Amino acid sequence: MEEVIFSILALGVETIVTISVLILAFKIITKWFLFEKGGEAGWISIIPIYNTITIIRIAGKPWWWLFLLITPIVNLVFLVLIYDGLSKAFGKTSGFTVGLFFLNIIFMAILAFDSSKFEGTKVF
Repeated sequence: MEEVIFSILALGVETIVTISVLILAFKIITKWFLFEKGGEAGWISIIPIYNTITIIRIAGKPWWWLFLLITPIVNLVFLVLIYDGLSKAFGKTSGFTVGLFFLNIIFMAILAFDSSKFEGTKVF
């Protein structure tokens, strides 16, 4: 009986790990295309902290906002501002910013794979 329980648990863990790896691969591919669309090198999407700095730069915000993203509560406000800059950089509306905040993986994929062009931003 215990063997059956352990094999069911192992199958559940395998499934969770497989789904997590697939989601991670999808996010890396999405950021790769987004970075290339924004005029940056795609391989940056693989480097953990540097890819966040690159998204902040594409959004037209200063790199030091990265430190604000690790501050509780403050990070939510600045994340919305970064997503707003990112959506505006590709010619999207504020409604797209809301989508980036609440359904990030879907709206990042839309931003990366749709026909919108990078319009550029002014980094302060």
